[in-house]
Amino acid sequence: MADDSSRLKPLIRGAWKKFWEAVKDADVVLEVLDPRDPEAFRMKEVEKKLEEMGKKIILVINKADLVPKEVLEAWKKTLSREYPTIYISARHRLGTGKLRKLIYKVAGKKDEISIAVVGFPNVGKSTIINILKGSHSAPTGALPGVTKALQRIRRGRLIILDTPGVFPIEDTSSLVYKGALRVENLDDPVFHAIELIEKLKEIDKDVLKRTYGFDYEDPMKFLEEFAKRRGKLMKGGQPNIKEAAKIVLRDWQNGKIVVWILPDKYKR
Repeated sequence: MADDSSRLKPLIRGAWKKFWEAVKDADVVLEVLDPRDPEAFRMKEVEKKLEEMGKKIILVINKADLVPKEVLEAWKKTLSREYPTIYISARHRLGTGKLRKLIYKVAGKKDEISIAVVGFPNVGKSTIINILKGSHSAPTGALPGVTKALQRIRRGRLIILDTPGVFPIEDTSSLVYKGALRVENLDDPVFHAIELIEKLKEIDKDVLKRTYGFDYEDPMKFLEEFAKRRGKLMKGGQPNIKEAAKIVLRDWQNGKIVVWILPDKYKR
């Protein structure tokens, strides 16, 4: 099986260069995390470099509506030992006012506060950026020395830096779990779906039953039955397992499949 992440390396390297050029002007960096497994979605090397640059970091656990409040509270308590942490649901506008207040608190007494946002795909960065921008925001021009694609947007005291989407290049299975690879671009979605199913069932053995109403111990048999139930059939009535696999992978990326991990899973 080809390494689907290898084709991204040149593109991602270019995006990282633009990201660091833009983030050097940021006062505060928001790192957006998935609520189902916040620790796995952190970019530790990015955090380290940001600290070396003297940047303030806020961990933002987004999509808080997906998991129980006690899970969010546990993660907030744990992660706050390292950085200021907040949980919100940007899509439902829950906690976004508190996020603004936390930004002001962390940044200190500054007339203008520049904000950059980082996080894996599908964690809701764009929604958070749009909320921070607001409907009455105004562009202030491109950053000096940075491509015109990276804009500064002003909203009151806040200046939001429109940074490119970036993520570390890791092993492919990790990138699939973190939603960093587009399902359509995967060479072997069935392999990745089986790998994902096995990982999710290690976390919660009933996740497929709860999400889809049925389950099989064998992931391949599950995909075969899933294809039949969704009407994904090939000529001769054979189940289109590849299409079934893509649906499962998209459902994970879009938050339809929900499991959650507590902080005590990670040794600190």
